Amino acid sequence: MRKAASWQVVVVGLVAVAAAGCAGDEPATQGPAAPAASGGTTAEEVHLTNLRQLTFGGQNAEAYYAFDGSRLIFQTTREGVSCDQIYTMDLDGTNAQIVSTGDGRTTCGYFFPDGESILYASTHLGGADCPPEPGFDQGYVWAMHDSYDIFTANADGSGLTRITETDGYDAEATIGPDGTVVFTSVRDGDMEIYSMNGDGSDVRRLTNSPGPDGGPFFSPDGSRIVFRGRSLEPGPDLDGYQSQLDQGLWSPNATAIDVFVMDADGSNRRQVTDLGGASFAPFWHPDGERIIFASNWHNPEGRNFDLFMIYEDGSGLERITFDNTFDSFPMFSPDGRYLVFASNRGARTEGDTNVFIADWVE
Repeated sequence: MRKAASWQVVVVGLVAVAAAGCAGDEPATQGPAAPAASGGTTAEEVHLTNLRQLTFGGQNAEAYYAFDGSRLIFQTTREGVSCDQIYTMDLDGTNAQIVSTGDGRTTCGYFFPDGESILYASTHLGGADCPPEPGFDQGYVWAMHDSYDIFTANADGSGLTRITETDGYDAEATIGPDGTVVFTSVRDGDMEIYSMNGDGSDVRRLTNSPGPDGGPFFSPDGSRIVFRGRSLEPGPDLDGYQSQLDQGLWSPNATAIDVFVMDADGSNRRQVTDLGGASFAPFWHPDGERIIFASNWHNPEGRNFDLFMIYEDGSGLERITFDNTFDSFPMFSPDGRYLVFASNRGARTEGDTNVFIADWVE
């Protein structure tokens, strides 16, 4: 799992994750952030206060801050939007504007450090229609559409430029403080992490381990990258993974996935979690020492994903959310005062995923 994400995910028999399913009954443009009444925090969620809901209905997720903390960029399927498109919005949920083309399916929007340009992945060059999703007979799988490429644009969506042109899935792109892009690709036959310049030049492969490495984010100082992954040894697990990948699919619950860290050049790879279940969507706390992530390790066969925090060395594991539904895709504001995340809590329609923001309490 963003992406996740990047993540256009249909979760069958587990949970409806953002970027999947039908559009909601109320677009996020219909008002400012509202207190999350029925979907508020629980008594155990001591790190979160003043929870506000920013979107209302549909599938909304992977909301990420601009580097100056002034805006959010996110992906949404909602009324009038048949499959994920990239939007930006103000921090109170107002002024939601589409910045992708409106064609195909998109994922993983992110601001460049200058705030004047954005990046996202899209399938629109492969056709204006939404690409097909896996059937229920496939179980819990993610579609790794080979028509995904990565594009840059001005912050309002104009000036669209394609920056990846290889065959296969290129997506899950994020950006470091110096403008370096990291992304997930299957261009070499496996799910690996790569870096490149903001114009698509100087592509470098950073991971070289069979298995689903992806969802990378730079540390605040740009020196390290956190990501989700699993190293698969030769045998049935690797064979099954590769067979699905050859079909443009991946089943995250086929084997456990965990949180890893590596240096920005791909060296010094080390495993942070070893929990079982699916631990994904990691993001750095602004202190550069702690990592927040989503996991179902406490309920590996169920639908309850929660947020957890851990130090980079694997110590100090702490549960952050305790809601009985899906919480994921967390990101701290650059100053560490706020946490934005996606959740099924308080959904008007079962499976709706919305974006929430809360004050962070140390």
